[in-house]
Amino acid sequence: MFTSRKTKIAAIFTAGALALAGCSSDDGGNGASGNGGSNGDSYKIGINQLVQHPALDSATAGFKEAFEEAGVDVEFDEQNANGEQSTALTIAQQFASADLDLVLSVATPAAQATAQNIQDTPVLFTAVTDPVSADLIDSMEKPGANVTGTSDVAPVDQQFDLLKELVPDAKKVGIVYASGEVNSQVQVDDAKEAAESRDLEIVTQTVTNVTEIPQAVQALGDVDAFYVPTDNLVVSGIASLVQAAEGSKTPVIAAEAGTVEGGAVATLGIDYTELGRQTGEMALRILRDGEDPATMAVETAKEFTYMVNEDAAERQGVTIPEAILSEAETV
Repeated sequence: MFTSRKTKIAAIFTAGALALAGCSSDDGGNGASGNGGSNGDSYKIGINQLVQHPALDSATAGFKEAFEEAGVDVEFDEQNANGEQSTALTIAQQFASADLDLVLSVATPAAQATAQNIQDTPVLFTAVTDPVSADLIDSMEKPGANVTGTSDVAPVDQQFDLLKELVPDAKKVGIVYASGEVNSQVQVDDAKEAAESRDLEIVTQTVTNVTEIPQAVQALGDVDAFYVPTDNLVVSGIASLVQAAEGSKTPVIAAEAGTVEGGAVATLGIDYTELGRQTGEMALRILRDGEDPATMAVETAKEFTYMVNEDAAERQGVTIPEAILSEAETV
């Protein structure tokens, strides 16, 4: 039995009668029938993913690959909240009454919903930037209850060095982010700190849904570059931001590789497949070796890589230095 968590999860997760409209399910997983892990041979794992976009999809895929590579049979109950926090809550409530051995939550709002509702089953999170600020854990070193996982905290200082290298004359950087994501605010604060020492001004606009992104970009006014944090809402609607950037020949610098695939110029960022696999390896230690999530330190990405999109660079009027091209994975 795990100790009760004494955290204050955001009020958006108030319990109530919520329909599960919009959820998708993938019961196939690895195709094995779980037995609750009673003999250690197979397990049942629920996956609560906030929304579909390349970074989160890759994290989920990497998590599942860890079990496949270890030769462990798992029945996955994979649910997607389609970006709706209320649906993420309903998924978590369903998982709380299911016979599961472990639950994976992908992205901060899904993790908050899951942690609020499940106290007696191990919960792992991934693609969460600051789990302490999100009230998921007590500390990075000693989470304190049944919840731990991996953080996708980005190397913001190095990313702003990259921005300055790509746009040497940049003075003003625009950021669009979701007002409802606590970890997006954390990243914006980090960006402002990084910008100050590089003689850059940060201007911001918040959005509450994807349809507001074009107006938010317009409201930023004239900027020399856009920086896109690992904000689930904005990343899921990156096409509209990229379209505006290409129209004004304004470079887009990203916090992760999926956004580069979506049309940003470059990033020094996380490989989310590897981060998910890292989370899967933590799950295996819990399920097979009996490790306690309460004492398992939160892990971060072990390495970062350059990724560039040469076509996007051309459309946004950027010349990528040869030094970066020689080191980068190119989209």
